[in-house]
Amino acid sequence: MRPVPARHPGRTATAIACVVLGLGLIGGAVTGSWLTGDSSADPASGGGYAPLRTLWHSTPVDTFFPRTLKGDGAGPGGADRTWNRVAVAPDSGCTGALDPLLLKTLRPVGCERVLRATYADATSSAVTTVGLIFTEGEPSAMEALDTRFTKEKLTERTDLMPRTYPVKGTLAAGFGDAQRASWTVNVLTEAPVVVYAVSGFADGRRVADPQPVDKATAEGAKTAAAQSGLGHDAQGIADRVERGLRRSVGEATESPG
Repeated sequence: MRPVPARHPGRTATAIACVVLGLGLIGGAVTGSWLTGDSSADPASGGGYAPLRTLWHSTPVDTFFPRTLKGDGAGPGGADRTWNRVAVAPDSGCTGALDPLLLKTLRPVGCERVLRATYADATSSAVTTVGLIFTEGEPSAMEALDTRFTKEKLTERTDLMPRTYPVKGTLAAGFGDAQRASWTVNVLTEAPVVVYAVSGFADGRRVADPQPVDKATAEGAKTAAAQSGLGHDAQGIADRVERGLRRSVGEATESPG
């Protein structure tokens, strides 16, 4: 048998150095992707919303905004509510559909499309516009926006109230900015969508003291929005439209078979 040549110390040191350098480069690349938010390198966010990007134009309008919404126990004191769809807006860009300041707040996630519909309650005394804002953001950006809305209590700011969708010749003909009484905004993190709703009186009366739904649905609240149940309308409609959206998200992301 041939004798095994002794290892050269220099070669051994070089091999070790190459291994260390290789591991360092791999670790550096991973760390860099975390710091820069590179979605192509981060499996948690890379393409996470890909199946959902086209939902806004591939989903039937009646799926997003059913003609009738049932609100069992959704009214003041647990009363049942029913809301009937008045009109659906054509899908639109974001500039005209959203208030400029709200649009600026959403800038970190971008705005792809806005879908809106207006509902009236069964008594035809209240109207509510509900909307779905489809963004361009990745999961990390949506999570950051959700955190900001929560920490800074942006949902309580009247200057960030969503706009209404008034419709001529309907109960919502006089439903403008001055008629807004209660509202809610919810940033989703499992989909690139922001859900909102804003309610008011169907008779077109102005509201001097609008309240976010958390305050308008609080026990003992005395404002017009609270006593008329407009906070419950905004919350109830937003909740049900959001549930429908979540079902569509689930169907779009579930694996074949």
